[in-house]
Amino acid sequence: MIKSATVREIIETARVEDVVGEFVNLRRRGSNMIGLCPFHNEKTPSFNVNPARNIYKCFGCGRGGDPVNFLMEHEHLSFPEALRWLARHYGIEIEEVELTPEQAAEQQLADSLYITNEFARDYFQRQLFDTDRGRSVGLSYFKKRGFREETIRKFGLGYAPRGGTDLLQAAELAGHKRDMLEQAGLTKNGRDFFRDRVQFAIHNLSGKVIGFGGRILQQNVKAPKYINTPETEIYNKSKVLYGIYFAKQAIRREDECILTEGYTDVISLHQAGIENVVASSGTALTTEQIRLIKRYTPNVRILFDGDSAGIRAALRGVDLLLEQDLNVKVVLLPDGEDPDSYLQKVGTTVFRDYLKEKGEDFIFFKANLLLADAGNDPVKQTALIKDIVGSIARIPDPLKRSIYVKECARLFGVEEDLLVAEINKSVATQLKKHQPAAEAPPPRPAGPDVPPVAEEATASGAVLGDEYQERDLARILITAGHQLFDPKARLTVAEFVIQNIGDVIDEFDHALYQRVVKECSVLLNRNEAPNTDYFLQHETPELRQLAIDFLSTPYAYSENWEKKWEVVLNQKDPEENFQLDSAQALKRFRLRKVNRLMAQNVDTIRNLTGDGEQEDLLLHLKLHQRLQEIRNKLAQELGTVYL
Repeated sequence: MIKSATVREIIETARVEDVVGEFVNLRRRGSNMIGLCPFHNEKTPSFNVNPARNIYKCFGCGRGGDPVNFLMEHEHLSFPEALRWLARHYGIEIEEVELTPEQAAEQQLADSLYITNEFARDYFQRQLFDTDRGRSVGLSYFKKRGFREETIRKFGLGYAPRGGTDLLQAAELAGHKRDMLEQAGLTKNGRDFFRDRVQFAIHNLSGKVIGFGGRILQQNVKAPKYINTPETEIYNKSKVLYGIYFAKQAIRREDECILTEGYTDVISLHQAGIENVVASSGTALTTEQIRLIKRYTPNVRILFDGDSAGIRAALRGVDLLLEQDLNVKVVLLPDGEDPDSYLQKVGTTVFRDYLKEKGEDFIFFKANLLLADAGNDPVKQTALIKDIVGSIARIPDPLKRSIYVKECARLFGVEEDLLVAEINKSVATQLKKHQPAAEAPPPRPAGPDVPPVAEEATASGAVLGDEYQERDLARILITAGHQLFDPKARLTVAEFVIQNIGDVIDEFDHALYQRVVKECSVLLNRNEAPNTDYFLQHETPELRQLAIDFLSTPYAYSENWEKKWEVVLNQKDPEENFQLDSAQALKRFRLRKVNRLMAQNVDTIRNLTGDGEQEDLLLHLKLHQRLQEIRNKLAQELGTVYL
């Protein structure tokens, strides 16, 4: 384990322009550098390197980070591996520190499981190529599928013999412990777990074997067609995508992930040159698997067998893709075909063309599929619309949702407003799943006139959300928290902001922005000034990414403007304008909170209708007047008008 002091030295020494420049052709633009993004295909450079901040950011695909992040993403290295790469590059001697007994035991177990699985992979391959039974049963199956020998070896395919203890005996003879075979899921109760099956090695992102899938070849046998390694310390089926190690670079290059149903589909397509393909390892698609895809691309193309009876069941899993804001297309293969069989029939060129031509947006694919089932039955049509609405409601991008609403309204022949209302209901239902049911207020009797409130203050909870204002304060704290807001009083921007919002920190709507404020408050209590490096090197990935987003911009004042047009720009650079920026951000935040208080006060006034409540009513009317004065003053300072 690398000593923390050495880690700090490596991180402080590494320069983003040096590291990125090893892999990307960069040219200077102002104080920054630009180049073609190495993480997605582009013709116009959108990859920005900021030497002053020691960060990079692509404004095309959104990836960003520091030198360590770049190596981890581009070279697929772990954090320690990236540190060692940088240490070699800059000639820094690595100082190691001993692991704790718990850390050492955990690392030793993982290493032992990897070694045991690698032995099993090699054993299964020897059985496949070097035994009569393996060649006649296993190898003939793979050859029938059209797999070449180099493909079989590359993917770690093999054959598990039918004897009950063949692997166990061979492993013990080679020095492997019986309990480690059990922990790796290769044996159970003293017998081989996989027997008389062709074997598919399952790899993690680093290419290490973490488990196996086994397919039975005998007919009329009462046993599952496929079985997988049981859950182990290194293998969790719901977090693994079959073929991801071989596909990840192609997924980035093509900016699309092809999702299939089976192991052989992945291998056949990969062998044919279509390498950006994975399968879900014999499980329904999980959130963890989707997030793994999202690390490489936002675009997914799902292949469905032409006669797949499970298409409707699979549709439910696709909603999870929409929920993660992925762009989903569906390709339905001809009747009776799966990706492997259709590829063998038509060849790579025709297959590629078919994927491109037949790819249909998932929402429209689902709508047309269900429309065909519904026919002219009004009840089925209603259920269909609700089903589609449920899928659209999962899409987080409101603009994308609105486009689907428009197109589906036309497709179904219904009013857009009706679909919007149904989507709002669906969104509300999803939100309420994690909230206790609130008791409905009683009908309001006639009461005194309630003062009018600005539209912003009377809007629904969704509109009252303070995301913009809270994000703005987080931006100020991260980018300028260490700057002096008042040089005479030696008051920093962070102190100025925290002093003014300290009593409402717990009322923030958004947890990430609230955490920024709370961490700044803790630092100030320790007499430490929050600065950009604190957040850029934060242990929490979400906070690191937030800092990168705040500190990166695709725009900059042009130095050639004055030379070319003889126009002098008097305004300050945004980074120099932090004092006014901080004050304005705080006023916007206060204005939003005042509007919320006004809305809550109006609700209270409406409920004060009894004869004995006149005194309370008068107090709240005065409060409303005072809040209105504060709001108008803040609005005037911000140049905002309320009618």
